[in-house]
Amino acid sequence: MIPLLRIRDLRVSIRTDAGVASILDGVDLSLERGRILGVAGESGCGKSTLIRTIMGILPNNARVESGEVMFEGEDLLVFSEAELNGQVRGSRIGFIPQDPLLALNPVFKVGTQLLEIMRDHAPEDGLRGRARGRAHVRRLIHLLQRMQVPDPETALERYPHQFSGGQRQRLLIAAALACAPGLVVADEPTTALDVTTQREILNLLREVVEEFGISLLFVTHDFGVVAELCDDLCVIYAGQTVEAGLAGAILSAPAHPYTEALLACHPDRTIGFQGIPGSVPSPLAPPPGCRFAPRCAFAVPVCSAAPPPAMSRSGASVKCVRYA
Repeated sequence: MIPLLRIRDLRVSIRTDAGVASILDGVDLSLERGRILGVAGESGCGKSTLIRTIMGILPNNARVESGEVMFEGEDLLVFSEAELNGQVRGSRIGFIPQDPLLALNPVFKVGTQLLEIMRDHAPEDGLRGRARGRAHVRRLIHLLQRMQVPDPETALERYPHQFSGGQRQRLLIAAALACAPGLVVADEPTTALDVTTQREILNLLREVVEEFGISLLFVTHDFGVVAELCDDLCVIYAGQTVEAGLAGAILSAPAHPYTEALLACHPDRTIGFQGIPGSVPSPLAPPPGCRFAPRCAFAVPVCSAAPPPAMSRSGASVKCVRYA
């Protein structure tokens, strides 16, 4: 079966005043239909750039050096801006941003903003004018009701500040689903929420994937969220995929030293304060060989000689010389 989304050897660089930064340098991932894929890694590992590449919203000083982003059998990297805006964003790929307060314009009613998305990106339904507008309103009310937004019939007439943080996130989930996409990309959508609301949103996302038959690409730095929500996991370090496979298998028996170290930092798995020594290397001057070698407790001389190949271990893909 062909995956809904398949990314192979994606390399993206950004021009800066200090030189050319290699932000993504060999990202590989695959997302099957109806599944939830978590993308995890430290801040600065390239997760946001990965999202921007998929959505086609890279900054002007960024350049895709090589690779492919295959979505429903088409390489999104060859699409023009007009094609992405008219045929992909919103209509086939929905997006849930990290901060719902910043994502919603405070001076416009919620209905105005959500209906604009549908007007620009909803697939043709044969309706025109006011009839199409009324159909969009009915769908939004239905989605808000499904997202458990209080008083969905009047919610469209309210402003963002009249909703709580969790309710605003539910509004954005409804916005992502408004045009019936096949894939939804979520950029750490529970980071700004309290733990009770976070669990409600995670449960809601799982229900939405099953009910609407979509696939979810969930970017996070929290392995607790991965354990609660994700079917599959892709771990990224310094712009490279270091381990990928079934989430449960990786969390129970991590193969790559970086994945193991990240899990050891989680509060549920440690009895004291500990972390990973050092920091993510600068994309302006990445180390040779394995990029995690300078911080790795298992590093040997060969680790700094050449990049490790991708090896298969217990159904997961791992880039580490320990399995070569």
